[in-house]
Amino acid sequence: MRDRADFERYVEQRSARLLRTAYLLCRDWGTAEDLLQTALAKAWLAWRRVGDDPDPYVYRILANTHASWWRRRWRGEVPSADLPETPDEAAEDAVAGREAVRQVLAGLPGRQRAVIVLRYFADLPDQRIAEILGCSVPTVRSQASRALRKLRVDPATVAAITTGS
Repeated sequence: MRDRADFERYVEQRSARLLRTAYLLCRDWGTAEDLLQTALAKAWLAWRRVGDDPDPYVYRILANTHASWWRRRWRGEVPSADLPETPDEAAEDAVAGREAVRQVLAGLPGRQRAVIVLRYFADLPDQRIAEILGCSVPTVRSQASRALRKLRVDPATVAAITTGS
């Protein structure tokens, strides 16, 4: 039987990785923190029923909650692309590279983006991704293949990934 101490240990050990995954799904740190908090609250409610490995359960909550938030989100305002001056060129290059990767991911459909984020950024195997997204392993592989094919088609994408990572 799982208890509060197990949950607290899990959150301490995994929250940084879960937050990074949430950020890559929603592309905003504030929203990612809210998404992670909501996912952990949902996980806490079901903690006694979660098996020995809670990762697939929590990742699935992240993906499903993000999908439901995305469907409801109002898209009437667009933030400005012009930023204030940056402190140094190296930091600017690093930010530009991360922004390029973020924009590349934003161009993918939601399911493909989730597969790419979970596979390459969360380092999860296809079996786990399939459990998290509630689909089969071949579906995960086909979604990843389609996403990678789409990313390879655009030369700007290849340039963004090679300079941004």
